[in-house]
Amino acid sequence: MTMTIPTPRKPWQPTAKNRIENVLVIVAAFGLAGLSVEFTGLSGKLGFFISLFISLLILSFSFHYLQRGSAAAKDSLLQVLTVMAIVTTLIPIVSIVVTVFAKGYKGLHWGILTKDMALASVNDPIANGGLLHALVGTILMVGGALIFSFPIGVLTALYLTEIRGSLTRPIKFLVQAMSGVPSIVAGLFILSSLIYPVTKELSGLMGSLALTILMIPTIARTAEEMLHLIPNELREAGVALGGTQWRTVAGVVLPAAKSGLVTAIILGVARIIGETAPLLLVSGGGDALNLNPTQGAMGSLPYYIWKAFLTGGTDEAFARAWAGMLVLLSFIFILFGLARYLSGRKVG
Repeated sequence: MTMTIPTPRKPWQPTAKNRIENVLVIVAAFGLAGLSVEFTGLSGKLGFFISLFISLLILSFSFHYLQRGSAAAKDSLLQVLTVMAIVTTLIPIVSIVVTVFAKGYKGLHWGILTKDMALASVNDPIANGGLLHALVGTILMVGGALIFSFPIGVLTALYLTEIRGSLTRPIKFLVQAMSGVPSIVAGLFILSSLIYPVTKELSGLMGSLALTILMIPTIARTAEEMLHLIPNELREAGVALGGTQWRTVAGVVLPAAKSGLVTAIILGVARIIGETAPLLLVSGGGDALNLNPTQGAMGSLPYYIWKAFLTGGTDEAFARAWAGMLVLLSFIFILFGLARYLSGRKVG
C-alpha cells in the first residue's frame, strides 16, 4: 500500500476552505455596503468605500471570532486594516496616472519630442511646436544637480556613519533642517547670492544649483540610513585584511551599499524633478532649445506645464499642459526602471 506524503504547508498559509470563506465574507461585505448606501445618508464612491471598509471589519471579525476564537478574529482585523491601507494608498496613485494618461495623450503628436516652441505659442494647433527644449532642459538641470549633490550627499553620509567626528551633531542637524526648506527659498537664495551680484543672467546652471540645495538632504539622509544597514563585520573583515579605513569604505562598504545609494539617487531625483518654483526664478524658462547650461534661459517640463496653464486658455493649451505631464511622468517611470535595473546588477 502506497502512503501519500502531504505537501508541507506554512501554518499561516490559507487552505482552499479558508479562501472560500474569505470570498464569501467579501461578497457579504459588498452586499451590506450596498444596502448601507441605499438606506443611509452615505452616497457616492466615497460613501460606498467607507461602508465597505466598516462592513469588512465587522463581518470578518465576527466570522473568525465565532469560528476560531479571539486570536483569529484579531488577526483578521489586522489583515483587513492592512489591505484597506494598501488600497487607500493605491487609489490616488492610480487615479493620477489614469487622469494624466487620459488627458495627456490628446496632446501627443509625432513632433512633440523633436520640436521646440521657438516659433509657436501654447494656443497654436497641437502639431505646431513641441517640448524638446523642456525635456532637454530638465535632463540637463536635473543631471547637473545630481552631479553636484551626489558626491556631497554621500561624503556627508560617510562622515556621519564612518568617521563620526566632532561635527557629526551639527551636520546632522543642518541636514535635517535643510530637508524642510521650501523649494522657493532655494531659488531665492541662488537669485540673491549668485545671479544678482555675480552672473546677472538666468541660466540652466543656476537652476541646477537651486535644485542641488533641495537634493543634498534627501541623498545624505537616505545614504546615511543605507550605510547604517551594512554589518560591522564587513568593516572589521576589511581592516583585518590590512586595509585602511578609507580603503575598506571604498572597496567593501560602498559596493555593499550600492543598491541603497541607487535608492538615494531615485529619491533625490523624485524630490526635484517636478519642482517649479525655483526654476521660475533662476532658469528663465526659454522656449528655444538650449544645450548650454551656463548661458541663456533654459526651459524645463515643470515650467512648460506651468506656462501652458497660465498663459493659455484654449483646448490646445490645456492639451499641451497635460501632454507635458504625461511626458514628465513617463520620464520618471523610465528613470525608476533604469535605476532598479542598475541596482540589481552584481558588482564586478
